[in-house]
Amino acid sequence: MYLSDKFDSGNIESVDLSDPQNLQLAIKRDNQSDFFQWFHFRFEAELDKQYRFNIINAGQSAYPQAWKGYHVVASYDREQWFRVESEFDGQQLSFSVLLEQNSIYFAYFTPYSYERHQDLIHSCLADERVSLNTLGQTIDGRDMSLLTIGDAEQAKHKVWMIARQHPGESMAEWFIEGMLERLLDQDNPLANSLLKDTVFYVVPNMNPDGSVRGHLRTNAVGTNLNREWQNPSMERSPEVFLVRQKMLELGGDLFLDIHGDEELPYNFVAGCEGIPSYDQRHQLLEDTFKQAFKAISPDFQDTHGYPKNKPGEANLNIAAAWLGEQFKTLSYTIEMPFKDNADLLDPDFGWSAERSMQLGADVLFAIKQTLAKI
Repeated sequence: MYLSDKFDSGNIESVDLSDPQNLQLAIKRDNQSDFFQWFHFRFEAELDKQYRFNIINAGQSAYPQAWKGYHVVASYDREQWFRVESEFDGQQLSFSVLLEQNSIYFAYFTPYSYERHQDLIHSCLADERVSLNTLGQTIDGRDMSLLTIGDAEQAKHKVWMIARQHPGESMAEWFIEGMLERLLDQDNPLANSLLKDTVFYVVPNMNPDGSVRGHLRTNAVGTNLNREWQNPSMERSPEVFLVRQKMLELGGDLFLDIHGDEELPYNFVAGCEGIPSYDQRHQLLEDTFKQAFKAISPDFQDTHGYPKNKPGEANLNIAAAWLGEQFKTLSYTIEMPFKDNADLLDPDFGWSAERSMQLGADVLFAIKQTLAKI
């Protein structure tokens, strides 16, 4: 038997592989941080035999309740990822596999590789309506890439979309890929209508270092980027510093920050109702967006989500809150599940990369409807 995490976004530690029916593994912590939950590894062994895996530190992870009702994703070809029935006893996450090939990959969610990230950027650049701006570098020296889609000089509206501040939330970049694919479809009337008077500023991956390192929630030096928006620094959070600087330079009319939620099996939004300047205009824009998103996507709902902040109690270190206060407009966090959408269950694949992409494509309708109110 052989176990490896020595690849892009790999994360696992071998504790004891002596018993095929009790393979003991542990998830590594984010660098300089206590957060851990993301895992991604390859297992190699004799095929046509069954193996049982136990992630023994699951109960001490960042979100232990997330393992209840969760099922591991697996793939033989790294293209199709399916769910493996899993159990959580309060301490260990356990699952069994009868190997159909002698090598298989497991992950917390379908990975979105740094290579695919680069491919996404440069496939978009084949469209003359798209330009790339490298804002600067991360702590590990990776590029912070901003895509501009549309005519920035003539645009009536400016829409910002950022994703994957928390690197383990890989569904966020799948969402962005689906959105970009639809937006750049020259045969799509909604996309063409939007780009007549709207420019999109898109950061597909806010945390490339954490993504490559196999982190759940932080960058290369253990900083939670979604707690840095009031006072970012080039030393601890260059990713936020650089993007925020460009937002202040260019302005914006609508801001979306794309995430995944470990515990809730639903797609939902979190707004900025607790910011000091929240008013009826904010509420009108939020309600318009939610109603339009529900109308276009059966995967979106507004019944389940986070508790709303009381007036004046929003945490302005969080992107959605800071952006809503700074620009006095709609600023939403979009959350997707690691598990499945409990309203539309898929026992074979759960919530998946493909469904994340579809939700990303559907969000353009909600954006269009909301911009009509601005």
